[in-house]
Amino acid sequence: MTKPASIPKFGLHDFHQLCDELAASDPDLARVIETHGYPPMWNRPNSFETLVHIILEQRVSLASALAAINKLREKVGSITPENVLQLTDGELRDCYFSRQKTAYVRYLAEAISARQIDLPAMENLPDEVIRARLTSLKGIGNWTTDIYLIFALQHADIFPVGDLAAVNALKRLKGLPKETSREEVLEFAASWQPYRTVATMLLWHYYLSSPARSERKR
Repeated sequence: MTKPASIPKFGLHDFHQLCDELAASDPDLARVIETHGYPPMWNRPNSFETLVHIILEQRVSLASALAAINKLREKVGSITPENVLQLTDGELRDCYFSRQKTAYVRYLAEAISARQIDLPAMENLPDEVIRARLTSLKGIGNWTTDIYLIFALQHADIFPVGDLAAVNALKRLKGLPKETSREEVLEFAASWQPYRTVATMLLWHYYLSSPARSERKR
């Protein structure tokens, strides 16, 4: 039997080293570290709660999503598929869930309960397989999958092209016009392979540390 290829990941043990490697080949990223220091290594557990939190972060400020996940935690204690499925739509609405996100979280909870989605098994799967499984669920697209791969699984080579903070930081750092296309952004990000995730964290750090940042914070 052919041994599966290893999945490139990173962790606290090599995060600063990878930041330095990127900085050595990209003066703009080097300037981020020189000016603002190393970024935090943002991460979350590989859990149902993490995916619910990411769904709540879709198209809203991170502060709003945090308020909703905290309210849900107050309501059910442990955020598990079983506990969430016991709540009515009205109870989820009281936790600041929109009708759409209520449906998305229910689909996810049902998929995990039915063992259609196995989060622990995701630890050993490549990006493309995880993406195919998650995006088969209503309400989970490429952005949600990218953030899950970055935060929960620490996959090393993800650039979330749907993340406005990362994209706007890249444009500002590289002096690119606002109308720069998605394809051109991806071409710039390709130069950071195989550590585009680490470069993304440097971009988020730059975004949060710069005066022109918006309210959407990582």
